Amino acid sequence: MSDRESAWIAAEQPETAASEPIHVQGETAHPRLEPPRKNTVFEIQSLLAITVIVLFAITFVVQAFRVPSESMEKTLLAGDFLLADKLHFAEGGWWDRILPYAYIRRGDIIVFRYPVDPSIYFVKRVIAIPGDHIRLEDKTVYLNGKALQESYAVHQLHDNDLYRDDFPRMENLPGSVDEHWQVNIWQYLQGRELVVPAGSYFVMGDNRDRSLDSRYWGFVPRGAIMGRPLVIYLSLRGLYADEDPDSDGKLIPSGQFGAHFLQLARWNRMFHLVR
Repeated sequence: MSDRESAWIAAEQPETAASEPIHVQGETAHPRLEPPRKNTVFEIQSLLAITVIVLFAITFVVQAFRVPSESMEKTLLAGDFLLADKLHFAEGGWWDRILPYAYIRRGDIIVFRYPVDPSIYFVKRVIAIPGDHIRLEDKTVYLNGKALQESYAVHQLHDNDLYRDDFPRMENLPGSVDEHWQVNIWQYLQGRELVVPAGSYFVMGDNRDRSLDSRYWGFVPRGAIMGRPLVIYLSLRGLYADEDPDSDGKLIPSGQFGAHFLQLARWNRMFHLVR
């Protein structure tokens, strides 16, 4: 038989048995499509559930932030990535029926909307609460007449700035003082002290010589406070020019970021609780 005849015969052969009807006890049973596997449906449901939980957490429970400056050193470093707890200070609303909110206390670290520009978030430490009298003398904070013992406070500069270090000393105001605060601060002064009004808080950065805080732009309203830093989930050094004196203002190209990650990471700060 020639090759051409063999090819013709093969083409004329009936379909394989796998595609033929299956005979079962004298009856003809046609193949049926198998139903979707249960584990596939379960995987889809699990993925949807996880997505809903993550979206809920991001919207109502936590929010991610990056620390861009050194104003809170050594508590928070430039290059720290935070998860902020949005429920801790959640005053009012239906959250009160589930978890009672905590009162804001002196010494708490808070995340809040910058009063001068609410589109910007700041993180600082609460130093004085409503009704407190506060003043600084030679960089020492006096609260209600008593000097505070602040183990967290850092002083990196050895110069003497009358406004910064002896607040609220109102002569020779630096240009960094907000113009509205320059006008409004007088109504809160009693002698050499500043009195915190109801519904407001006086905050400062732990790095006292390098922090633009309530000394420079005023009080933080209660409604501007959105939560507190909870945990540092990532920390990278050298992201900012003022953090690395040898950087000369240079940024790391995004394409090189992955290659430098192991060198940039501060492993000892990852998953570190903020206190």
